[in-house]
Amino acid sequence: MKFNIKHIALLLFIAVAELSCTDKKYEFGDIVTPSSLNLTTAIAGVDADHPNGGGSGKVQIDVSASNAMSYNLDYGDGVKEVVPSGKVTHKYSAPGTFDYILTVSAVGTGGATSTASKKLTVFVDYIIPEEIVQNLTNGSSQTWVTDRETVGHVGVGPVDTYTSDYYSATPNQRAECLYDDLITFSKDASNGLFLSIDNKGTSFLTEAATAHYGKSGGDNCYDLDVSAPRKLAFMEATSGSTSANSTRVQFNVPGNGLINFGTGGDAYEIIALSATKMTLRSIGSDGLAWYQKLKVK
Repeated sequence: MKFNIKHIALLLFIAVAELSCTDKKYEFGDIVTPSSLNLTTAIAGVDADHPNGGGSGKVQIDVSASNAMSYNLDYGDGVKEVVPSGKVTHKYSAPGTFDYILTVSAVGTGGATSTASKKLTVFVDYIIPEEIVQNLTNGSSQTWVTDRETVGHVGVGPVDTYTSDYYSATPNQRAECLYDDLITFSKDASNGLFLSIDNKGTSFLTEAATAHYGKSGGDNCYDLDVSAPRKLAFMEATSGSTSANSTRVQFNVPGNGLINFGTGGDAYEIIALSATKMTLRSIGSDGLAWYQKLKVK
């Protein structure tokens, strides 16, 4: 009897072992690529006098396709999301008139996709304070340089304060390539503001930001072309600052985002601005708040 029990137990063990070694087989449904992809958009407030919208920045998006399970949307402003229904209203936030490439992908079974893109020109209304425009441009165009004799003309601090608590450069302490840039702010007839920089061919970059500009290495001067004029997008500051420590106005620099020296940030908050002096704050690739002080040339 004991032999039979042991024998049966052995047979059961072998059967279980064989089952555990058998490859599992999975079956998937047919991989179907969505077809008949259709994309329509409607910018809020469009009329004969406002071809790019009434200023809210809202765009109604409707995308459909046969055999689509969901839709991936890339709005072209850094925001992406998955929209199961294909219907959504997106709000663009950069003030001014800018072009965006809206890209949608209809996702079918097995991850198969069909993709379409559309260029949108969207107007977002933001009235730049008149004093800011006047002080930056002197009414038309004005050139600024690094205030190299002032303590803190380059500074670093934490993101939760609005002063250079960690480091403030002493006069003429930084590399010479940081001091020779000519930074020109100008405006057009509709008060659109533009930035042009003459960096004499080189710009100072922080080590954490070199990759952002396609370079590698430590804090140093690098060959960089920043000469193309760029239209600035102004908006209310998003940092959480108050009127006690900031003008509460910020602007984004398209392209590589560099002003005077590069930290990897492209959004600059105007901490202080007069007719002859300016302090800017941006968040660098290292997650720190960087400051630069400029003066009228």
